[in-house]
Amino acid sequence: MVTDPAPVVPRPRRVDRTNLDLVVAAAVEGDPLAAEDLLAFLRPIVVRYCRTKLGRVQRAFVAADDVAQEVCLAVFRALPTYRQLGRPFLSFVYGIAAHKVADVHRAAARDRSQPTPETPDVMTVDADPEQIALRRELIERTGVLLRTLTPRQRDILIMRIVLGLSAQETADMVGTTADAVRVAQHRALNRLRRTVQRPVRQA
Repeated sequence: MVTDPAPVVPRPRRVDRTNLDLVVAAAVEGDPLAAEDLLAFLRPIVVRYCRTKLGRVQRAFVAADDVAQEVCLAVFRALPTYRQLGRPFLSFVYGIAAHKVADVHRAAARDRSQPTPETPDVMTVDADPEQIALRRELIERTGVLLRTLTPRQRDILIMRIVLGLSAQETADMVGTTADAVRVAQHRALNRLRRTVQRPVRQA
């Protein structure tokens, strides 16, 4: 007895949060087009994350975009054995990205012989010593402020404010809810505000 073939469900070409699970499931089952669409969706998110987390902490020949490429390749290799286990797929991707970024930071800490940029031929406003000093002071001050937060709060602020992700997108990345992200962001900003307003003790 000949049975009719099962109907083919068209796979959506545009990947977003509403159909991400369907595309992930197809990619896990070995659909190469689904895997291609999934990686195309993930790459901009991962690139923004790596660029923000790495900043200027880069070894020779290691750029944020290269790290993002490594993350995407790691995700692709992990697809055949991926199991949801109750957490969002973007949380899984975020975990891989966080480990790759941590590897670069550890390597940079071990290697202090990073090359400095070449001196420009033309003097620019940016080369003004006062501007450089002010920029360095701002970076250091920002770093001090961010270190008053928990790692989770720092990540949420980076994703929400620097990367411009929505509360739901951020929640998917860190494996929580949009409401929890909003609460964490509110608490983190309040902590930063209190730190900034705290009077400086006189020596």
